Amino acid sequence: MAKLPEMTKHRGIPSGLPGTGFQFTIRRANPRGVSPIINRRRMADRTSTEKLADAAFLHALWHLYGDEPFERGNLDAGRISWLFGREIVPAEEPFDPKSYQALLRIDERVGRASYPAAFEDVLEV
Repeated sequence: MAKLPEMTKHRGIPSGLPGTGFQFTIRRANPRGVSPIINRRRMADRTSTEKLADAAFLHALWHLYGDEPFERGNLDAGRISWLFGREIVPAEEPFDPKSYQALLRIDERVGRASYPAAFEDVLEV
C-alpha cells in the first residue's frame, strides 16, 4: 500500500451530524489523492437537515478556531465545499484546493449573516 499523505487530525470537531449521513471529518487520507475543495452552489430547495449540517459544522469550527486560520487536515472536502467561497475562505495565496495543509479561515461577517445560530454558545441539533 502506498504511503498516505500527512494530514492534521482535528480534535474537537465532531465526525458528523448525529442521525444523518452528513460527515464533518474523514478518518484517513485518501490513497487515490486528495479530494479538491470546490465552491458548491447552494440551491433554494436544500432541506432543513442540510442547512443544519452546515450550521453545525460552522459552529464547531468557530468555537475551535474563531477568526484564526486553520489547516484543512481531515475536514471533509464535501462539507467545506458547501461553505467555501462564502463562510469559509482561503487564508493563504496561492491556495491549493487539493492540499491537506491548505489554510482556511471563517469569514465572520458572511457566516453570521448566513448562519447566525452557528455563532451562539450552544447550537441545538
